[in-house]
Amino acid sequence: MKITFYGQNCLGLKIGEVDVLVDPFITGNDLSKDKINIKELKADYILLTHAHQDHTLDAEEIAKNTGAVIVANFEIANHYEEKGIEVHPMNHGGSWDFEFGNVKYVNAIHTSSFPDGKYGGQPGGFVIEGEHKNIYIAGDTALTMDMKLIPMTTKLDLAVLPIGDNFTMGVDDAIVASDFIECDKILGCHYDTFGYIEIDHEEAKKKFYEKGKDLMLLDIGESIEL
Repeated sequence: MKITFYGQNCLGLKIGEVDVLVDPFITGNDLSKDKINIKELKADYILLTHAHQDHTLDAEEIAKNTGAVIVANFEIANHYEEKGIEVHPMNHGGSWDFEFGNVKYVNAIHTSSFPDGKYGGQPGGFVIEGEHKNIYIAGDTALTMDMKLIPMTTKLDLAVLPIGDNFTMGVDDAIVASDFIECDKILGCHYDTFGYIEIDHEEAKKKFYEKGKDLMLLDIGESIEL
């Protein structure tokens, strides 16, 4: 599994021969818009954790460019289906076997609405069980006891957690979250994009390291392989 960071909560996952894009927000992100050309991105599936603009801005254009299927909660799926895009609706606690692995839609504590105020359903995260590796993409969330349910059924190889604070968990709560999900390998997201969520990179890494954990903060366009 290859994971590429495109800024904020946007990730590209290469799982076998399948390309999965998560929460595409690139053209409106000053940190990524000049580095990533959305017309060149590949996507067979687009996973959306919730409806906020900093997670959905480029979803429609990329889906129409690539023919990707949008996977999201019922309300978000309906929104894009009305635009002629193929969708797969989900809801909390449900899972589905896709060609790239099993995907479960899990709880997140946040809000969810489209930029025009239209209701975007309840926010969530995704647990993806691939053939060889399992990852948790938390989306935007506070620290929640529901995270303790994840390791009861899935042993994680990596967790993607928000660490920017103010709108989501900060670094300290993300460390507790990593305990709850029993995963010490963390990819940070949802930081630096706006003034409210700028972080001290070295201090964040140090706090994780002191707890025996590995926090990865990737540059825009940088990839890792599991």
